[in-house]
Amino acid sequence: MHKTLAVLAVLALGGCATASPTVLKNGKQGLDIDCSGQAMSWDSCYQKAQASCDGGDYDIIGTDGTPQPKPSDKTLGADIGNYKSRSVTVMCK
Repeated sequence: MHKTLAVLAVLALGGCATASPTVLKNGKQGLDIDCSGQAMSWDSCYQKAQASCDGGDYDIIGTDGTPQPKPSDKTLGADIGNYKSRSVTVMCK
């Protein structure tokens, strides 16, 4: 029972990037990838894009959200602070 609760807690804190289909302005199919949250990073968005596109090739159409902090802005090497909002729109090649 305790192991199950521990796994659920880790999954809830870690979260995962989500991808949903979208239609781009040019009428082509794209993906909106959301990797918001304190436990996520911009790399989470790019890894999800690579995993979601056959062959891992994609073009970034746009990004929106909290910028990546400079190393000097981190506390003990970690980005500690408010909830982070991040999303990337990509088109698979």
